[in-house]
Amino acid sequence: MPLALHLGTDDLTRCRFAISPLCQTHEALRMLRRPARHGYHQGWLRRMRRTVAGLDLAPLWLFIPPPGGYTPDFLGPPPEEPYPSIEDELARMRATDPDLAHAEMARSLHCTPGLAESPQGRAALDDPAATVQRLADLTERAWRALLAPDWPRHRAVLEADIAHRSRSAAGGGLDVLLTGLHPAVDWAGHTLTLREYRDVPDAQPADGRGVLLMPSVFVWPDVVSGFARPWQPTVIYPARGMGRLHIAPAPRPAQALARLLGHQRAAVLAGLATPSSTTDLARRHGLAPSTVSAHLSVLRQAGLLESRRQGHYVLYGRTALGDALVDGDVRPAAG
Repeated sequence: MPLALHLGTDDLTRCRFAISPLCQTHEALRMLRRPARHGYHQGWLRRMRRTVAGLDLAPLWLFIPPPGGYTPDFLGPPPEEPYPSIEDELARMRATDPDLAHAEMARSLHCTPGLAESPQGRAALDDPAATVQRLADLTERAWRALLAPDWPRHRAVLEADIAHRSRSAAGGGLDVLLTGLHPAVDWAGHTLTLREYRDVPDAQPADGRGVLLMPSVFVWPDVVSGFARPWQPTVIYPARGMGRLHIAPAPRPAQALARLLGHQRAAVLAGLATPSSTTDLARRHGLAPSTVSAHLSVLRQAGLLESRRQGHYVLYGRTALGDALVDGDVRPAAG
């Protein structure tokens, strides 16, 4: 039987999105352990190989079992607000009730025969409060090494996914939103079904809290559910545009586009496959920030870019016209 969640009226009005840096960190760690997820991240994996090798994350690896196993939900609990900071999420993780942590860690360890009875497994379960603090410290170390340097770009991709799906929902309702999350997600008759999961005894019935939807850069090709009690039902799905996130070299603009805009300006436009800041673009293209800023201003005035503020950053992304120009899909107007 697949995993099915029957949503009542209150659930339908309380479906929401969130972006969780803590969950992204643990999905990145799961990606490192699961080769099937490596497809879109080979460049990132090569770049991070030495960094990963220098991280001593052995206690965390205990709780990242093979595919089909259970990872403790307290490692990345569903956020209670749309855009929590990593500091707030780590504080919440450190405040996990030891009894809950013990139960979830025991369930996770039993996914691998003999691991719960191993010296490492017994040590983790003997003092769950201390284990929680140790796992939080290791998670913070992994965050700072693996995600923090590129987080503005990661968050921009996740925000763009949410914006796209919100527009889809505005035009087509929940049917369009939920059926478009992943090929393994079905929505019919007020029932959300994840075909890749088997039904489990502690899958909670809908209780009016709705379903939390979280895009992820690292979860592809899977869709992940967090339906175990006591956490809010959650679906973590692959974000749109995540395949272009770790492409390091800027694309070489087509000759026609370079003749039209100039080589540097065309390169900046072509390089904006995902929203980026002036500083990020300057580093990527080897240009002075002032030069990039001037190019962005011209491109924005021409209707090829749009901008939005995100914390201390202003992120620039291509408009539909900018995408069409880069893709060579602009058609001359009829005369």
